[in-house]
Amino acid sequence: MKQITAILEGFGSTLQLLIRSIGYAGTLPRQWGRFIEQCYMIGYTTLPIVAILSFFIGSVLALQAGYSMQNFGTQQFIGSLVGLSMARELGPVMVAILVAGRVGSAIAAELASMKVYQEVDALVTMNIPPARMLVMPRLAASLVMVPVLALIGDLVGWFGGALVSKYTAIISIEPEAYFAVLRHYTHFKDVLNGLVKAEIFGFVVVLVCCNIGLNTRGGPREIGASVTRAVVVSLILILVLDYFVTQILT
Repeated sequence: MKQITAILEGFGSTLQLLIRSIGYAGTLPRQWGRFIEQCYMIGYTTLPIVAILSFFIGSVLALQAGYSMQNFGTQQFIGSLVGLSMARELGPVMVAILVAGRVGSAIAAELASMKVYQEVDALVTMNIPPARMLVMPRLAASLVMVPVLALIGDLVGWFGGALVSKYTAIISIEPEAYFAVLRHYTHFKDVLNGLVKAEIFGFVVVLVCCNIGLNTRGGPREIGASVTRAVVVSLILILVLDYFVTQILT
């Protein structure tokens, strides 16, 4: 019962934070500097990790598919498998997990520290709403940068699959044939669905991490506990939302 109560309280406080943050959406042009700073943190600093992981995920997909599909003489369709897998599922989910682990944990730690050391209370005293200054720029940046990261991840993953398909002896598919099949079976709607997923996942991760950070009480130990809780809750929500969003989009 206590766990259910805690879940409901967390959901309620997150919803309240979302409503307050949306109410300050009109102030975003006056916070352009903070918005750019968050775009840099969420997007640019995460890009190298996304590129590396996407490349090897696409490579592994092509390699595993090649070994399996060559038994049936269908290895020429590897491009479609890699293209659809990256665009629909692996791209947005992988990027969201990276954002939760790298960016979400940093957000939770920063806001929890500000809350514990009474910096948030100081903002309230100066009549500066934390939702406007600390949350809204991060939410707006997540809506812009997480889909961009997912799209770049898709492209890099496709390229990785093409390299493996060409230089693995058992597959040996030319890049022209690989990308021709990929273009034939991977449509714009598939890529768009993946970008919508990435946008939803990124927004939810940032919102949850902001809420947990701002509701931290206690001392340094509670800061660490809040970071752990923020990452765990974010990962669970990503997988749960992935199921329901996939049901809706398909």
